[in-house]
Amino acid sequence: MTSVKEFRVETPATAEDLGRGAFVFTDDYSVFDWGKMPDEIPDKGASLCTMGAFNFELLEREGVPTHYEGVATDATDGPVSLDDALDSGEAPREMVIELTQVPDLPFEGDATEDPSGYDYDAYHEGAGENYLVPLEIVFRNRVPVGSSLRKRTDPADHGLDFESWPDEAVDLDDPVVEFSTKYEEQDRYLAREDADRIAGAASVDDLESVAREVNRLVTERAADADLTHEDGKIECLYYQGEVRVADVVGTFDENRFSYGDQQVSKEVVRQYHKRTQPEWVEAVSAAKREADERGVADWKSLCDRRPEPLDDRVVAAARDLYCAGTNAYVGREAFDAPSLDAAVEAVRDL
Repeated sequence: MTSVKEFRVETPATAEDLGRGAFVFTDDYSVFDWGKMPDEIPDKGASLCTMGAFNFELLEREGVPTHYEGVATDATDGPVSLDDALDSGEAPREMVIELTQVPDLPFEGDATEDPSGYDYDAYHEGAGENYLVPLEIVFRNRVPVGSSLRKRTDPADHGLDFESWPDEAVDLDDPVVEFSTKYEEQDRYLAREDADRIAGAASVDDLESVAREVNRLVTERAADADLTHEDGKIECLYYQGEVRVADVVGTFDENRFSYGDQQVSKEVVRQYHKRTQPEWVEAVSAAKREADERGVADWKSLCDRRPEPLDDRVVAAARDLYCAGTNAYVGREAFDAPSLDAAVEAVRDL
């Protein structure tokens, strides 16, 4: 199980063939790499599944290969299109997908060739030509407050005429594409040559090309819904020489969207925790630093604080934001929710 969705295998993948399985989206949420938080956000799972399915079907129509096969609900017999599921009267929580191999990624704290201590050579020895690329490909159209790009780069690195990052969001003339690790306990951004090595047989040029096309399509769709697509990521599988988009695409958890000057994404909950539980947020950062210094993978065992539950009004506002944003993005009333205007106004007061 991942932090926000369950993973079911029906037919395992082999070295030669893709398998079949499903994601079952829960109402759990995760911030700061913590995993499952103390609360659930009602309808969040169905919101992510609906938005993800919409985007996969958009990509397929535009010729971008994916692992998506359809969605399923209690009212459907096997995988169907998103429209068919919604027409049956129920927003889906289950997404049917093709499966690829995910070999073990050994960790050796004293490894010399890889400063992270992870043995990617062993990963690819077990992967062959059918595997999940152990990278996240990140694309950025805007640098909002809270973006990690502000910590790692200067505005001049992106052709921006600022001495330091301003206190408001900054639009980029050209999207930035970056690579980060996927299976390490703490994500880290990579130089291109390191990403190429970790990607194995998959080409980083192909991965970047697919990411830019996904970014273009999601950005255009968001604009149709009066949303601004700020940044996001994809994951990919490699099968018989082809890169396919995997995991889930273009949701309010994977990507950052805004409506006017207000975030419409998981970033709302992240920033709320920063404001109301700063001691826990700092404890997480301190535990990650200590794990780096010790050369260990499990940073959570070093954290001396736990997150506190959210107030009921915050949970309700987050639920309405997810559902109203999904309705706007997919262009139909998939959920009983207020207008996006009203949902955005509610989270402004948190």
